[in-house]
Amino acid sequence: MHTGLRITAFAAALAATFGTAYGVGRGVDPVVAESAPAPHDGHGEASAQPEEAREGVGGEGHGATPPGGLQISENGYTLDLATPRVTADRRTELRFTVRDGDGEAVTAYQREHGKELHLILASRDLVTYRHLHPTRAADGTWSTPVDLPRAGGYRVFADFTPAKKNAENLTLGADLAASGRYDPAHLPAPNGTARVDGYRVDLAGSLRPGRESELKVKVSRDGEPVTDLQPYLGAYGHLVALRSGDLAHLHVHPNGEPGDGTTEPGPEISFTAGVPSAGTYRLFLDFQHRGKVHTAAFTVRAGSAPGARDSAPTAPSPATEHTDGQDADGHGH
Repeated sequence: MHTGLRITAFAAALAATFGTAYGVGRGVDPVVAESAPAPHDGHGEASAQPEEAREGVGGEGHGATPPGGLQISENGYTLDLATPRVTADRRTELRFTVRDGDGEAVTAYQREHGKELHLILASRDLVTYRHLHPTRAADGTWSTPVDLPRAGGYRVFADFTPAKKNAENLTLGADLAASGRYDPAHLPAPNGTARVDGYRVDLAGSLRPGRESELKVKVSRDGEPVTDLQPYLGAYGHLVALRSGDLAHLHVHPNGEPGDGTTEPGPEISFTAGVPSAGTYRLFLDFQHRGKVHTAAFTVRAGSAPGARDSAPTAPSPATEHTDGQDADGHGH
């Protein structure tokens, strides 16, 4: 897949490594030293411009919201992952620090959707997904417990905005290895309906390369629409898109917010999403109901309607794991 991005050959090396039994090893992160893509602003939130004005803004490097997480360093900030390897199926404290251009730990952040930093953790086969909110110590070290179910390669994404005048939002990424017996999984088949914890979530709309388009999800339970969704991190739903292959990260928020006078608490949540290229994407929707956060997952091919399939067989979508590390009231486990 042609992405138009400067991505090093580490992805091919990882694919070769993980095609056999997996051993502990530290992945090589792509470091962008020059001409880094401009960071996305506002987590990819919808532009106030009408769709017609946004058409033709192009793919990567041509005005579309660029993906994040492909680089470990950007705009003078570096993600320093102190725990580059863990053991599968064993609880481990994941520790990392964000460093500035002088190598000093960053200790001041702007709050985005109620948190200073959002941490996304996903397996390279896009089967395991975690949305975490780590704790920051006074010296700038972040930590959170993780328990990964399977061995293999993972990607850690730190989404934050430094507390600095005119600072831009950044998403930095680093590789994480989980040791143990590695059993490669197939990317779940394209699907327009996800079932999680007794809920049914239907996805409508399509991803269109190089331009923004609307996606809508509808939440129901026992055949009845859910009309009392609860705000989670300041919204009725959060959507994260990861591109299959390089795990380019796109963090998209819904259109509207609780208390704005027009946005209803379900059953429908609307998003504006823009993807930089053709390809297959894995979408993870977090929503809260009755005090618990649930995660529904979809596989979508850019340019196709949700659920559209190729002729090649693919594996059925497994249950998606969600570990936020916090209760609904915001207290850590």
